[in-house]
Order: sequence, then C-alpha cells, then structure tokens
Amino acid sequence: TLLALAAFSYFIGRKRSLAVATRNPRGGGNNLHSLPAYYGYLLAVWASLPALAILLLWTVAATPIITQMTLTHLPPELQNQSSDQLSLIINQIHSLAANGAQGASDPVMKTAAEEYLKLQSISNIAKTILVMSLAVIGAIVGMRFIKPATRARNQVEKVLQYVMIACASIAILTTVGIVLSVLFESVRFFGTIPLTDFLFGTHWSPQTALRADQVGGSGSFGAIPLFVGTLLISCIALGIAVPLGLMSAIYLSEYATPKIRAYVKPALEILAGIPTVVYGFFAALTVAPFIRSLGESMGLNVASESALAAGLVMGVMIIPFMSSLSDDVINAVPQSMRDGSYGMGATKSETIKQVVLPAALPGIVGAFLLAASRAIGETMIVVMAAGLSANLTFNPLEAVTTVTVQIVTLLTGDQEFDSAKTLAAFALGLTLFVVTLILNIIALHIVRKYREQYE
Repeated sequence: TLLALAAFSYFIGRKRSLAVATRNPRGGGNNLHSLPAYYGYLLAVWASLPALAILLLWTVAATPIITQMTLTHLPPELQNQSSDQLSLIINQIHSLAANGAQGASDPVMKTAAEEYLKLQSISNIAKTILVMSLAVIGAIVGMRFIKPATRARNQVEKVLQYVMIACASIAILTTVGIVLSVLFESVRFFGTIPLTDFLFGTHWSPQTALRADQVGGSGSFGAIPLFVGTLLISCIALGIAVPLGLMSAIYLSEYATPKIRAYVKPALEILAGIPTVVYGFFAALTVAPFIRSLGESMGLNVASESALAAGLVMGVMIIPFMSSLSDDVINAVPQSMRDGSYGMGATKSETIKQVVLPAALPGIVGAFLLAASRAIGETMIVVMAAGLSANLTFNPLEAVTTVTVQIVTLLTGDQEFDSAKTLAAFALGLTLFVVTLILNIIALHIVRKYREQYE
C-alpha cells in the first residue's frame, strides 16, 4: 500500500507541477526550476520516506517491547528467574504464539501466549494506521512545495545521495560488527585458555569435560596443527591453480583466436559453477583412491584421506578464479602499449613479459589473493578428502585438517555456547582474519613496489 501511495504521489506531483507552471514570455518552455518528473519524485519522497522510516523502526522494536510487556503479566516467581531460564520462557511463549496458543499444557504459558498474540494484533493495527497517516500527511505537506521556484531536482538528488551513503555504511557497519563480535568472543576464550598455548601449542583436542566426573576430555587447544594443515592444503591448491590459471589467461588473451577463446573461456568458467560437495565427492571416491594406489605401487604409505588429494581437487576448483580475473586484467592493458613494444623491435613473448604482465600486475595479484582466500576458506573438500585429524605434519600424503573445518566442527553439537570448545571457533576465526589481513598488506606492498605506472 505504501508503494502504491508513493507511485500515486509521483503522478499527482508531476501533474501539479505542470498545472502551476506558467509559460516563459521571452521564449519557449516554462518557469519551472526542474523537470516535472522531479516534482513527482519529490512528492513521492515526502509521502514514503517518513512513513517507511517509522515502519522499519516499529517492525524492529515491536517484538522486544511486546515480549517485555508480556513478561510483566507472568507470576512473580517466573519473572525472577535467571537470564537463561527467562530466555527459555520467552522462547516457549514465542513458540506457542506461533501456533496460535494451541497445545499448551501449562495454563500460565497459554495465558502468556494469548496475551502476546493480543498485543501483537494491537501493534499491527496501530502500526498500519500510523504509517498510512504519516504517508497521507507527508503527501499533503509535500504538495506545498510544488511551486516553480522549488529546486526539486537538487532536493531529490540530495535524498538519493543520503540513500547511497546509507547503503555504503551498511557494508562498513556489517564488517565492524563481524570483527567486534568475533573479537569479544575471542577475548572470552583467551580468558580461559592462554594465548601462547593457543598459538604455539602442538596438540589439538578440543573435547572438554561436561561434568567434573567425566573422562575423555583433554581440552587441548594448540592450533599449530590446524595452521599447518591449512597452509599445506592451500599451498598445494595454489601450486596447481596459479600456474595453470595464469598461463591459461595469457594464452586466451594473447595467443588464442576469437573462435578458440569463445569455446575455451566458458569451458574454464564452468568449473566455478560446480558445487564444492561435488568436488569433495570426486576427491574422496576418485582422486584419493588413485593417489593411494599409485603411492603403494611406488612403495609409499599413503593415507586414504590425504592433503594431496584435497589440494589437487581444490586447485582445479579455483583455476577459474585465477584465469578469468587475470584474463580480464590482461585484456584491459591498452593495445597501444603492445604496439609501442612491437615498434621497438620486441617479440610477442618479450612484450608479454616486459610490458603486459607488469602493467597487469595489480589485477593478477588481486586474482591470486582471491584464489588464496578461496583455498583457505574451503571446507567441504577438506572434510571429504583430507579428514578431520589434526596431525602436525608437512607430509602431503597424510591426513590433516584445516581451520575452517574445525570451526564448523566446534559449532555443531550440544556443547554449551560459553564453553571453551565453542569459543575456540571464534579464536580460530579471529586468527584467520588477522592472517588474511597480513596477506593483503603484503600484497599491497608488492604491488606498489613492482607496479609499472603509465600515463
């Protein structure tokens, strides 16, 4: 309804601007400052923006307020419960309210759910009346600004500028929120486990005892095996993807005919559309057994789940990231630079090495970082092909695990959220974030040092 009212306001504002306009006696046209469409946009903004702001604010704040008002109707003994018990009661009320307050065995909870539904109904009616009233009032107020002297275009563009600033701020605030949430939970973890034990420990066994008399939970949080496993698999994957991807990009952009490029480039990019679980299935059932049989024929002891199998398949998976981006940045190098190199007597290979690749270096480094982040963040292939064993080894023929796999493992199960086992996932995430940040800083330094700049 609000969108329909905004559209209607647009047509009314446009029509109104034409009605109040007067012909310019010195020549053609009229005395409107802006085009009639901008007056329509201005009236639509007045009709929709305040009402939309109230709608969003009410929608966000309604549930907590209604929940708090519902809790005040509970018996005192339920209101004085601990925060965990009170959260459980709130979840029960919400669940009963979602089912229409049906099937409740406890009359107190049923009454609370009915009260919640009643307040929710009142809130929805009040929200609708308020939002529609604000929209109508905004349209009426906006009609006063439909005058020839009103700078409608400037006002509309200013509103659009604020909207774009808000959209950009959402991305920034989301990043800040993610970093702070991971940081706060990591601080809680390091309050239990020393930072030195986490960063330099060589034994990873996060199983902790749920009870004082329980055995079998060592609670060792040395993350070195996870870092080594992540580095090992990522290096194998990048060792496959970077040379193949970069050479493919050079061939497609510099040597391939348009006909060959039309077939080869889409064929390479198809690899990016294959689900990772399919790659993991292929690695577990085809690549890993092949590597094991090949190793046994050579007298090597190869595990059924190995870092080599996961790294090889992961490398094939991230080839499109390297090749496609590198191909785009190589094609973006101006042809005049190639022609100038040829005019100086350089061969095609010399032009590629001395002119094209230095000019495309920032984009190639960006493609490498994207491929590296894709390799570091991959989970499914590692789970299916490399296993979950946190072994401290540099041997690619043995089973290893990675940081991302352990984050998924730690956040599943019935462990309490404030336990060291669960909080370790946030510490791993924070460490991965810091390592990625350091890699980006190093890459920027390399780009600034070796980049060729041209006018």
